[in-house]
This record gives sequence, C-alpha cells and structure tokens, in this order.
Amino acid sequence: MLRNNLQSIIDLKTKPPGSLGLLEKIALQIGLIQKTNKPKLKKPTIIVFAGDHGIAKEGVSNYPQEVTYQMVLNFLNGGAAINIFSKENRINLKIVDAGVNFDFKKNNKLIISKIGNGTNNFLNEKAMTKVQYELCMKKGGDIVEKIYNSGCNVIGFGEMGIGNTSSATMIMSNLCNIPIEKCTGRGTGLNKIKLKRKIEILKKAQAFHGKKNDPALILRIYGGFEIAQMCGAMLSAYEKNMLILIDGFIASSAFLVAYKIKSGIIGNALFCHQSDENGHKTLLKFLKAEPILKLNMRLGEGTGCALAYPIIKNAVAFLNDMASFESARVSNKK
Repeated sequence: MLRNNLQSIIDLKTKPPGSLGLLEKIALQIGLIQKTNKPKLKKPTIIVFAGDHGIAKEGVSNYPQEVTYQMVLNFLNGGAAINIFSKENRINLKIVDAGVNFDFKKNNKLIISKIGNGTNNFLNEKAMTKVQYELCMKKGGDIVEKIYNSGCNVIGFGEMGIGNTSSATMIMSNLCNIPIEKCTGRGTGLNKIKLKRKIEILKKAQAFHGKKNDPALILRIYGGFEIAQMCGAMLSAYEKNMLILIDGFIASSAFLVAYKIKSGIIGNALFCHQSDENGHKTLLKFLKAEPILKLNMRLGEGTGCALAYPIIKNAVAFLNDMASFESARVSNKK
C-alpha cells in the first residue's frame, strides 16, 4: 500500500513519469525505508574505518604500510579528499582506528576502536581470531549506536588501509564464487607485472585456506579489522533502520558479508558510485545494485558517499516539495 502511494505521489509530480530517472527510485526507496511520504535526512554522517593488513608485507600495494597511519593523521588534520567533500556537503565525519599499526595521541576527532596493530598475513594464517572477529562486529555496532542516538538517520561508510583491496578481492571471490582474476584490480595503481604478482599471491592464499562460503569465516580469514568493524556497523545501522550509504570496492565487500548475514539490508542501502577498481562493477552486478555515480574514482575514504549525498538530498527534496499537477493546476497528459 505504501509503495503504491509513494509511486503515485512521484508519478503525479509536474513532470512526465520516470523523467527524473534514478532520482525517482532513490526517493521511493527512502520513503519505503522511513515508511512515510515525507522522509527526512537527519545529521548525515560518514565513518572512515582504518586498519592495517598483514598481507601488505607481500608487496600487494604500491605504497608502504606506513601510509595507513599517515593518512589517518591527514584525516585528523583536515587535509584529505574526504575532509573536503564532507565539509563542502555539510556531512559529519568520524575517523576510527580499527587496527592501525601506530599509537595515536589522544585526539577528540579520532575514535579509538583498536583490535590490534594490524591483522595477520592471510597468505599463511587467518587474518584474525574468532574473538577478534566478534570484537570487531561489536565495536562497529557500538560506534553506530552512539551516532544513531545523536539523531542521525543516514550513515555512510569509507575506509583506509594499505592492502585492503586484496582483502576485498578474496571476500568477493569466495562469496560470489568468481575467479580471483576477475575480482583483482590495480589498487593503488599497480603496473601489469605487479598486478600479475598480486594475483599469484592471492591464488596461493586461496589454495592454502581452500574455498569457503561461510561469510563470517571468510571475513575472519581474509578481512581487515576495518572491514570487519564496517560490516558490524552496517548491520547495526540496518537494525536501526538507517539509510546506509556504501562507498567503493572495499566498503562494498564489507557490505557483501553483511548482506550474506542479513539479506534484508539491501533495502536500506544506496551504492554511491561505481569504483574504477576492476571487481567493483561485477560485485555491484552480483548485488543487483545501481550505482548513483560513475566518476572513474578508486580512492576510498568514503569519498563516493560524500559526493553522492547532494543527489540523495535532492531526491528527498523533490518528493517533499515539488508540486503535483493538481496543486500547480497544470494539465496532466491525456
């Protein structure tokens, strides 16, 4: 009944039906999530989870592991792309140390949620223990609960972690049953030789652990602390019926695990952009998700969420404020 009512309101705005394209679908989805024809977006917030990865020691990235903590410091100093885009679009920004190999000084801009100084190397052991996995899920959920209690109902997810495209690749390959070659991308800009080596390393890891299909186990074997906390945070946001904004390849891999645990979460999610990372287009297709933007980006940090938010905001605005044919006294089609 609500769906039909919302669709009728959208169709009777002063425009040809469907002429606002994806905006109409976004408006309908948000109305259904909030169970109203007058939805509101309150205190939009993006969380950037940061963590280090043992697999980075294998040279799967162009950048050294120290870049993770250096970029976190950049976030705290307001100098990163996500800082600029969040500020420009009036989005609250939260930075989380989920497991960075660095001891940060106390900073009221940083949420300390550290599980350890980076994960184990999944080439020859599980990235994290069961206890660490469970702690990640709880801590991610607790962070979202606090944000929700502040009055927020729309939350975006980004990440930072050298080596985390390798984790995302392994999660996707196992849960989607897609060969590693089709999931692996250049990450921080690997050349052909380095990309080939990255694929070889990831194949060795899969041969060592064997193919799995249990989402929690796959996250334990291959995930980063930041990916696991993001997954727990997403599930918490779904339980609170928040609008969930998904960034690029890494955030989508965390979402994939959450989706495999609770499939209903897909109804609360908006996929903000299609990353230029090789596997992301295929992953979105697997999830039957339509990205809002395609800007050839592959930065992460939640930048896609920040850039897509004005479009989401305008979708809600047209639903709430645009005149209908009747109210504007405009003749409808015959």
